[in-house]
Amino acid sequence: MMLRRLSVFADPMILTLLVALSVAALLPVAGHSAQMAREVSNIGVFVLFLLNGMRIPRREIARGLANWRYVLPLTVWVFGAMALLGLAFQWLAAGWLPPLVALGFLYLGVLPSTVQSATSYTTLAGGNIALAVIGAALLNIIGVMVSAPLFALLGGGAAAEIGHDVILRIGLILVLPFAIGQAVQGWTAEWINARKARIVWLDRFVIGLSVYVAASGAMAQGLIGMFAPADWVVLLALVLALLAAASWGAWAIGAPLGLPRADRIASLFGGSQKSIAIGAPLAAILFAPDVAGFVIAPLLVYHLAQLVLAAPLATRLAEGPR
Repeated sequence: MMLRRLSVFADPMILTLLVALSVAALLPVAGHSAQMAREVSNIGVFVLFLLNGMRIPRREIARGLANWRYVLPLTVWVFGAMALLGLAFQWLAAGWLPPLVALGFLYLGVLPSTVQSATSYTTLAGGNIALAVIGAALLNIIGVMVSAPLFALLGGGAAAEIGHDVILRIGLILVLPFAIGQAVQGWTAEWINARKARIVWLDRFVIGLSVYVAASGAMAQGLIGMFAPADWVVLLALVLALLAAASWGAWAIGAPLGLPRADRIASLFGGSQKSIAIGAPLAAILFAPDVAGFVIAPLLVYHLAQLVLAAPLATRLAEGPR
């Protein structure tokens, strides 16, 4: 039953991304309308991070920080090793794909993991669910503050310039609403819990809107025409290779640390499942729409691939030794 709910055909996020990309291909927003759509997207992202601040209990953040034996290596893997892997794959892709698409591998590498997928697949695989929730939540909080500067540091002149205006936008649109949500969650917890299903759909709508705005800009610049069929094969092959490396490394780091199998499963999915919930909104802040669509192309393919492949992997792990 769990596998059916997590299948490629049933996952609402896959449908959301496919709809956003299809609408962008058929009806891309451009000109003055594109700027308006970007502002609406930014407002949606503000609301999304406000709700995230309300949803993640402060006690869980404190518990996660206390479990340094799990959280510290996972953080180093996600923002250290994965960032360097993304840089290496950027170099590999540079000879095959457009420069901005190749740059997207570095952008993918510096992103945090996704809370929902990491938790769902850890549950399916019989891993430590509480640890998965805490770890992924902490990585997302850290990612809001470090992903953009890390991307700029490793990308050099090819990356987006992180000037005062970009830092201000990140602070106002991502950090400030999350901090407000944390501050008021004592008064809003009951209201949030009563509306979980609606809030999940709001998450998907905001992410889909961010993807639509970014993809529209790329379509207007001729993204489809720049890609021959062989280019799509190269992109998919590189993404699958990066996903395989991310999964192996996130699993392997648990062995020298002596983590129990349930904790290693949480590390596997927490360290390899990249977050489009952070990636798409952050790209909308960092890049102009005609650039963002190219940069998030590897992220979109990676996100779809991780959802498709994680379910059978989790099922296989669930059948293994305890």
